Amino acid sequence: MKLKQKLAISYIRTKFKLLSHVSKRKTAEQAFELFCTPLLKTHIKNRTVFERAEPVYFILNGLKVNGFRWNKDKPHKVLILHGFGSSANNFHSYIIALLQKNYQVLAFDAPAHGKSEGRTVNAMQYCQMIEKVIELYGPIDGFLAHSFGGIALSLAMEKTPHDENTRIVFIAPATETTTAIDSAFKLLQINDEEIRTAFDSIIFEKGGYPTNWYSIKRAMKNIKASILWIHDENDDITPLADALKVKEAGFKNIEFIITTGLGHRNIYRDQAVQRRVESFL
Repeated sequence: MKLKQKLAISYIRTKFKLLSHVSKRKTAEQAFELFCTPLLKTHIKNRTVFERAEPVYFILNGLKVNGFRWNKDKPHKVLILHGFGSSANNFHSYIIALLQKNYQVLAFDAPAHGKSEGRTVNAMQYCQMIEKVIELYGPIDGFLAHSFGGIALSLAMEKTPHDENTRIVFIAPATETTTAIDSAFKLLQINDEEIRTAFDSIIFEKGGYPTNWYSIKRAMKNIKASILWIHDENDDITPLADALKVKEAGFKNIEFIITTGLGHRNIYRDQAVQRRVESFL
């Protein structure tokens, strides 16, 4: 962790500690806003493949969501979904490979990410974005989702007509929202049960479901697609332990690949992983 990040976290910890003495609810509200705010946005680089893309966009909840489309007239469509704090730009190598297979490729920056508008985003909003993309540009045959994009996609697929011919690649998906919140509270040193209860209440108020509903393991019961799930033993963002619980559940439509030493982000940059994903899609 860089010094700048350490100083920012130290400041936030102090702020929450002081605020908690005033109002547990307000502390939870600010913690939720922080949880939904990508503080470290990916630096957008100029990739040649994006210069060849058709710019596309739509309005979602009053915000402009920007995306890219390649090979507009090709029938086989793949949608790429990035993770929290990332952008479509980071998946340029996958886009190039899929274009070589003569696929139509779609990639969008989620709200508050990349070139899209907004300051915060949660799983339901990302899910709504995916549903809108499918409505406007579908049907879609294949999906590639990393991290936060994974759980958003699982929620969207529950409501999207599909079958076993639909192909999904999950790379280090955020499997359980409860785990993500636990990790955030630990990082921020928030140990107050009242604040956590209020935080969970906010989630229910905004989405109509309890925190543990936002779970790939739960959603999998409603997903028929053929799935390739790739996760690393050393992932410190989306822990392998959650993925293994899905594996232990014995879903017949999921193929798991467990890697070692790639972590949370290098895993999708690894050439062997990329080749396996491209072959599967």
